[in-house]
Amino acid sequence: MKESVSATTKDYLVPGKLLHTMLRILDEERSLDFYTKLGFREDRRARVGGDTATVIFLALPGDEPRLELTLNDGRTEPYAPGEGYGHIALSLSDMETELAELAAKGIEPSRGPYPVRPGGPMIAFLRDPDGYEIELIHRP
Repeated sequence: MKESVSATTKDYLVPGKLLHTMLRILDEERSLDFYTKLGFREDRRARVGGDTATVIFLALPGDEPRLELTLNDGRTEPYAPGEGYGHIALSLSDMETELAELAAKGIEPSRGPYPVRPGGPMIAFLRDPDGYEIELIHRP
């Protein structure tokens, strides 16, 4: 089993912590509606790039903003998530209940739920309006 990285290890280039993940979006209203249904709330927004884009930082309750949605002015063609992108992972306290609540809000899993391994965590995947995957994880 892989050991977790020690905070005292000096084998790193930049000490610190993960601040956020950024996703490029096409439709602010559609994306905010989706992520709000997952429990995110807008923390702050700003105009950037010489006033050519809007960045919107989202946070889950009790956490710092960890998701940045970037809306580039004038962009109409969908972004390709790319071969290197995987997913964002969110923990759940109850997979069945959470999926039922999401279904009531019009969000259905694209895969799952299913166990990672016998007796292991249950996972399911969603796709956001721009095609990015979100993994939902429930550890028994």
